Amino acid sequence: MSGVARLHSVVLDCPEPKALADFYAGLLGWKVADEEEDWVTLAGGDRTRLAFQRVAEYVPPVWPSAEHPQQFHLDLTVDDMAEAENQVLALGAVRHEHQPDEGRDWTVFLDPAGHPFCLVTE
Repeated sequence: MSGVARLHSVVLDCPEPKALADFYAGLLGWKVADEEEDWVTLAGGDRTRLAFQRVAEYVPPVWPSAEHPQQFHLDLTVDDMAEAENQVLALGAVRHEHQPDEGRDWTVFLDPAGHPFCLVTE
């Protein structure tokens, strides 16, 4: 099936694009493809892009909450959850206090700007 468009990038609002790009570069092993004062783009080997744009009055999502909902999140596959958790915490992530379905094959974290993301084992 052919669509109208192809995904170019996913863009996250944040207060400091370079700092958040550095976090995700360490998390994903991707390289900076473009860097400006208010915008940084990371590129994966398959042309997938993750970009970060500065928002002056940035308000981080609060999950689970309806006031400032997460709106979207990234699910990232890992081979070893315990090792991956140690690594993302060292990069600056925070393990979220709310873990739905504790004991399942995913764990919820917050990136340094407060966006939720999950580490998932297959």
